[in-house]
Amino acid sequence: MPGSIDSFATKDVRYQLHSYADARAHEQKGPLIIERGDGVFVVDDKGNRYLEAMAGLWSVALGFSEQRLVDAAHRQLQTLPFYHTFGHKSHTPSIALAERLIELAPVPMSKVYFTNSGSEANDVLIKLIWYRNNAIGQPRRKKIISRVGGYHGVTALSASLTGLSSVHTGFDLPLPGFLHVSTPHFYRQGRPGETEEQFAARLADELEDLILREGPETIAAFVAEPVMGAGGVIVAPATYWERVQQVCRRHNVLMVADEVICGFGRTGKRFGCETFGITPDAMILSKQLSSSYQPIAAVLINEHLYSAIADQSHALGVLGTGFTGSGHPVAAAVALANITIIEQDQLIEHAASMGQRLHAALQRLSASPLVGEVRGCGLIAAVELVGDKPGKTPFGTVGRLGKYFTERAQANGLIVRGIGDSIALCPPLIISADEIDWLVERFERSLNETYDWMTTGA
Repeated sequence: MPGSIDSFATKDVRYQLHSYADARAHEQKGPLIIERGDGVFVVDDKGNRYLEAMAGLWSVALGFSEQRLVDAAHRQLQTLPFYHTFGHKSHTPSIALAERLIELAPVPMSKVYFTNSGSEANDVLIKLIWYRNNAIGQPRRKKIISRVGGYHGVTALSASLTGLSSVHTGFDLPLPGFLHVSTPHFYRQGRPGETEEQFAARLADELEDLILREGPETIAAFVAEPVMGAGGVIVAPATYWERVQQVCRRHNVLMVADEVICGFGRTGKRFGCETFGITPDAMILSKQLSSSYQPIAAVLINEHLYSAIADQSHALGVLGTGFTGSGHPVAAAVALANITIIEQDQLIEHAASMGQRLHAALQRLSASPLVGEVRGCGLIAAVELVGDKPGKTPFGTVGRLGKYFTERAQANGLIVRGIGDSIALCPPLIISADEIDWLVERFERSLNETYDWMTTGA
């Protein structure tokens, strides 16, 4: 067991079960305990300083020491520390935030429903879609299509949407009625001689074939991230979004954009939908909504959805779903302040500019024999490592290079995320040009150390 008998590391191992960790390995390894933050940096309990190149969990837009968000939370705690939104009760922070989100939406939206996390938001949206389809006399239209590699959460319904085996295996998931189509990753899934547009056309045909095979009258929605995050930072090829949306419209399948990672500037525009020309019927927002200073998420639905839901709640006398913390006044106040700061400080434009700098620097690393692909957009990127570049094959097992690299990066003061052998980067939107250069220098150092390890008898 790590640490002394009374250390926090020892207590963590003794008392806490961690998400996305090997519990037995954690008993031996113990935690990295982060004690404080300063801008894009965090500091552990031993005084080691790290550039947090994943913004925590793809989420801390304003960095780890934004006093204006602290002040917003403090003011609201002094005024109304909690109230709910059940029944016909409300409070001004949730009302003001709902209004702001409707104003900012890239396509017309009608109503906002608040939850505490993106997982809950996706869970609620599935229920609302089912509720709506019952209301309009289409009770068979319940199946939901998402993508292999997509990430939409870990509750039973949202984990069923997620297309990653790690959230299914051992949990008896996905549930029936959740279907998955191919990952739009041209580097990995494109066929020899196939262009990006041909690849996109093939994936659109795959989606349509699935809808026709299952029966269009049974398909409720297609749910997708504008840029796939936890699946490896996958940017769909040219014409993909245009083609899959045409398929959905043709068969009256709802289009849902999961903007949990992409929203509020991550892709260089306010929403990923704007970056890729997506016109959704519903949107899911979280993470950078409050810079994760408070847990909050939002479901946005258009009038087409809302009208039938409202009629059904009237017929039944209640919309029977809700969370104690939905639209929590402190979280809503922080989210409002966060959105204001992003706009006033022009951080969306800044993210676009810093994203160009980041991607240009990473592309220069493509000459490394370890780098198979550099991808992403805005301030989100991934570098996929390979053992054999021409063959696009791993070094031994998938994830071996990624694991070693992330360990070296952390030793070099850089926190990244290894997704198999893809190294994800998603720094806070406030990152400066000098900090981008520092990040890439430490990334290159870690890359060279990984190559040395691989070639000297790893």
